[in-house]
Amino acid sequence: MKTDSNLLMEAEAFVTKLLSENTPPYLGYHNLNHTREVVENARQIARHENFNPDETRLLILAAWFHDTGYVTTYTGHEQESIVIATGFLKKKKADEATILAVANAIKATIYTQKPVSKVEKALRDADFMHLGKENYFEYAELIRKEWMDAGVKFVKKGEFEAESIDFFRNHEFYTDYCRRELTQIKAKNLELLIASVNKRLSKQKESKKASGRKNTYSRGADSMLRLTARTQINLSSIADNKSNILISLNGIIISLGLAAVVSRFKQEPAIILPTLIFLIFSLSTIILAILSTRPNITTGKFTRADIEKKKVNLLFFGNFFNMPLVDYEWAVREMINDDKYLYAAMIKDQYYLGKVLARKYKLLRWAYNIFMLGIVVSVIAFLLVFLPV
Repeated sequence: MKTDSNLLMEAEAFVTKLLSENTPPYLGYHNLNHTREVVENARQIARHENFNPDETRLLILAAWFHDTGYVTTYTGHEQESIVIATGFLKKKKADEATILAVANAIKATIYTQKPVSKVEKALRDADFMHLGKENYFEYAELIRKEWMDAGVKFVKKGEFEAESIDFFRNHEFYTDYCRRELTQIKAKNLELLIASVNKRLSKQKESKKASGRKNTYSRGADSMLRLTARTQINLSSIADNKSNILISLNGIIISLGLAAVVSRFKQEPAIILPTLIFLIFSLSTIILAILSTRPNITTGKFTRADIEKKKVNLLFFGNFFNMPLVDYEWAVREMINDDKYLYAAMIKDQYYLGKVLARKYKLLRWAYNIFMLGIVVSVIAFLLVFLPV
């Protein structure tokens, strides 16, 4: 096997290239910068904990590879990191003891795992040192945003802070260095989290008292909106089916009328007028049926001012299909972080669905009326032509 320094340099070069070229764009926290920071944290811990050269080598190797699995998966990335690290070390002809120690250290970064060896404890602390840093809240916001961008979990800032309180209380540092240097700042960060959550809860209570009603909505409201949307979509589908029936039926009538009746105009010119009446009514029915199913195209754009003023309904595709993805993602986050805006958008969506339905059924009613009137008038016209006076 190569010397320790050469192996560490090759590991750094390999991981740097891997993460630089393959890190998904939604990883705002678990990227190359985070890996380099964990490696530096690991070096600090190794110095202050008096690690021997072999322990330091294993710790730094594990630190470089501990998050490489994110290039292929988010959930369960630790196992993928072990696969990548094992493949690299075998290629460099590392001994089995080194491969096993690195794999166990990476596995120890799983929060539900309890680290055992010195290397495992040191890597676990190096990965979670941000909890005891004064700029913890910058890291926290990066993690929260990454969860949403990666589609792992859509969580509001207040909910994230509430979950973080439990995380802080259950977390512990395993090395003497981290306990000594970071425990006090970690406790301060926990106090700030608790204060922020309490302040937010207090504002919510004051808002409820001021409005005289709850700001949240019951499951009944959610069910009502969901059932109403489903009903309106079903009604729209029924209207479209009825329109298609009218279009098909009258299309057949016009085709047969032109083929069978028009050819007899020279022999029996008296049928020209009744036939034209029938064809005109059929054509009018088709036009109205087509109009009832014809979609309206909008600009598909909105501005940030529209979102800030809560004017645009993001639940309707016609309001965003021409927007860049980054602007649409920002707008959706703004909406889901504001319950009133979210429910207002859902209510607007129901309203405009109803407006579209009203237009469909109005045109469809006219189409049926004209079709019915056309049949009656045409039959009377034919009877007047063929019955003796």
